[in-house]
Amino acid sequence: MSDNFFLYLALGIYFAVMLLIGWLAFRKTTSHEGYMLAGRGLPPWVAALSAGASDMSGWLIMGLPGAIYATGLIEGWIAVGLLIGSYLNWRLVAPRLRAYTEVSRNSITVPNFFENRLRDNSHLLRTIASIIILVFFTIYASSGMVAGGKFFESAFGGEYIVGMLMVTVVTLAYTLFGGFLGASMTDVVQGLMMVVALVLVPAVAIFTIGGWTETTTLVETVGAGNLSIFGDESLTTTAVVLVVLSGLAWGLGYFGQPHIIVRFMALRSPKEAASARRIGTSWQFLSLLGAVSAGLIGIAYFDKFGGAPSDPETVVLLMSQVLLHPLVAGFVLAAVLAAIMSTLSSQLIVCSSALVEDLYRVSRKQPPSERTLVVLGRVGVLAVSIVAALLAISPNDSVLGLVSFAWAGFGAAFGPIILLSLYWRRLTNWGALTGMIVGAATVFIWKAFDTGLYELLPAFVLATLVAVIVSKLTYRPNTDIDTEFTTTMSLLVVDPKKEGSER
Repeated sequence: MSDNFFLYLALGIYFAVMLLIGWLAFRKTTSHEGYMLAGRGLPPWVAALSAGASDMSGWLIMGLPGAIYATGLIEGWIAVGLLIGSYLNWRLVAPRLRAYTEVSRNSITVPNFFENRLRDNSHLLRTIASIIILVFFTIYASSGMVAGGKFFESAFGGEYIVGMLMVTVVTLAYTLFGGFLGASMTDVVQGLMMVVALVLVPAVAIFTIGGWTETTTLVETVGAGNLSIFGDESLTTTAVVLVVLSGLAWGLGYFGQPHIIVRFMALRSPKEAASARRIGTSWQFLSLLGAVSAGLIGIAYFDKFGGAPSDPETVVLLMSQVLLHPLVAGFVLAAVLAAIMSTLSSQLIVCSSALVEDLYRVSRKQPPSERTLVVLGRVGVLAVSIVAALLAISPNDSVLGLVSFAWAGFGAAFGPIILLSLYWRRLTNWGALTGMIVGAATVFIWKAFDTGLYELLPAFVLATLVAVIVSKLTYRPNTDIDTEFTTTMSLLVVDPKKEGSER
């Protein structure tokens, strides 16, 4: 049998399992809240793996190893920033957001939470937040489709457009019918596949090269600064500082990613955030370590055996195909698709919720029926998929480039507002609105000037300052807001000293 037979067999099995999970989730999804939030019934291990898999899109197996392969270990600061940010997100945001969203009129989306938490009767805050979600998530979803097209080109020598459409259609199928539960359950399988692939490929590559010592020697020979977290001697101090700050700044983005923090809202209880944090952080550490290692080891492998990739972002794909049995390589390639599809499915659900829950429902004088909302939710998934696919037909940026921009947009627009909402009762709707707009706008403006500093950092800082200043100027005491804040704190195990500092 040919190698391609085994590759297609593995992919066929993977696609079948994803569609089966989507169908099973479809049978359990009967309400709008169930379609958008799985009825707030996710066990901690499902929430943890689902958050990790939906977070680490195709850039984990393509973008990050490609950056390390092309530039060296200095790009590893992104991984450090992400690991720290993920841990803090689980610790600082997860338990409070789970409790607060239920206390605050059972909010089931991020824009819905902002409106309820800050008593914005104008619906302006919710509308602007929804528009920001649609803009940045359409770009984000497009990056996943681009990764799918690149994957198909590299793995099978096929047409980019065919691969892009194949990934989009299969992801759309199980998301369209399975909703949030389907996306979360497929994320669990996909998350496990991703971490196994990222451990297996580097391990086999090291053995093939001749051991760790031989590998590191080759990596250092190819480029003097490949193994240095500060790059080679040609980099100026300013350049190194910008790279380090930009890499660490990725961690700030976690606080504002709707497709990740919605998993916190879906936990069974706030107390289960602690066990989910341990599972999620462990998964994150292994995955990031594997991705960084794969990029470095790829430098040594292709220097010794030749056949270097023309596109650095395909380094893991090529190593898996030449090092592993075709069937095993097929499942590794399926893990790449898992990384792409897990994030894409989560993004489509959040976009759908923004369209239906935060735009359509608010505009209606009479509340629509549950059946209507579920149907419209699926229509929303389809509509966003079509727009993102049109953008992905002719990509003009790398996978990592597209992801980094969308990540910065959400991190700057929503991150400061999420943290202030949970930890500062004096935040106002006008403070949140101006902070959100300033954060999103700064990302676009800073990106245009290309200063070398990741746009998320200045945008996050500026959005926080504006939100605090405007809130202080517009604050008016509100008994309902104070009562909800106090009730939420009572549901959490809080150090009395910390609780006093929050007032």
